[in-house]
Amino acid sequence: MQATADSTKMDCVWSNWKSQAIDLLYWRDIKQTGIVFGSFLLLLFSLTQFSVVSVVAYLALAALSATISFRIYKSVLQAVQKTDEGHPFKTYLELEITLSQEQIQKYTDCLQFYVNNTLKELRRLFLVQDLVDSLKFAVLMWLLTYVGALFNGLTLLLMAVVSMFTLPVVYVKHQAQIDQYLGLVRTHINTVVAKLS
Repeated sequence: MQATADSTKMDCVWSNWKSQAIDLLYWRDIKQTGIVFGSFLLLLFSLTQFSVVSVVAYLALAALSATISFRIYKSVLQAVQKTDEGHPFKTYLELEITLSQEQIQKYTDCLQFYVNNTLKELRRLFLVQDLVDSLKFAVLMWLLTYVGALFNGLTLLLMAVVSMFTLPVVYVKHQAQIDQYLGLVRTHINTVVAKLS
């Protein structure tokens, strides 16, 4: 019974996270999506110019500069106005941020499930349990060598982030035309495959 409750709780967390991601990708809250999209782009463009260590150090310095400046500003303001508001980040300092044993167990179980399934699938593909699947995987890896020759991983990640935030909105706005052209492409591919068969 406990496993069922944990599974239901995990499904609820997953569906909540999924709905929030869909809201972001479809730009339902423009301000929030703009902040997330802009942050991703800024981070990825920074990583194209600087090392990961430099980017992390600059981000930490920017955050520290902002919080220290705000703390000093509030302290000066309290001294001038002779008020006793206390520490400006008191609510955040008192916020509980530790993970419980159950949460850690839940996330490690989930990670273990995905890692084990990935390892089983890779073993199946590399040891040629099914010849057709292994050949498909080999063709995919061969195609990825060409993609890797044209782009580095960071460029692909940048293109993926831009696509994630633009393609869903474009599809929703022009769904009829896109579906029409996809139908034409699908019938053309089916006729070519039928001729080859």
